[in-house]
Amino acid sequence: MNLSDIRPPAGQTKVRKRVGRGMGSGHGKTSARGHKGQHAGTGFSQKRGFEGGQMPLHRRLPKRGFTNIFKKEYEVLNLGRLEKMTGDSFTVDGLVAMGAIRKPKNGLKILGTGQLTRKITVEAHQFSKSALEKIQKAGGTAQVIGAPASA
Repeated sequence: MNLSDIRPPAGQTKVRKRVGRGMGSGHGKTSARGHKGQHAGTGFSQKRGFEGGQMPLHRRLPKRGFTNIFKKEYEVLNLGRLEKMTGDSFTVDGLVAMGAIRKPKNGLKILGTGQLTRKITVEAHQFSKSALEKIQKAGGTAQVIGAPASA
C-alpha cells in the first residue's frame, strides 16, 4: 500500500454541479435558478433564519429572564481536590501553575465539598461557610485576598 492508492470510501465524495455550461448539460441558461424571482438574480443573499416572510422561529419562541452583565464568575475549587494535591500551602498562582484551575476572571472561591484530613493554608478570594469550617477544624488557615487584577 502507498499514498497514491488511498481513495475515499464509495459514496463519500459527490461530483460538483457545474451550472451555466450550455443547454446540453441540463443546467444551462438559467443555471438551475429558475426564471425571475428574488432568488434568480445575482447578488442574492438572505438573512439567517429567514423563513420566506413567516415569523421566524427565534421570534415565535417566548423569551424568559435576563442575563446579568455585572455577574461575577468565580473559579471554584472543592476541598476534596485540595486534599488530593501535594503540599500544604495553596495560592491562586500556584493552583493555576498546577493546572487545578484556569486563570480566574473575578477570583477563586473554595467550596466545602469533600473531606479535609490535614492542616493546609489556602489563599483565595472567597470561601464558603462549610469550607471555612472544615479548614479551621483540620487546624489550617484560610486567608481571604483582595480582588484580582483584571486580565
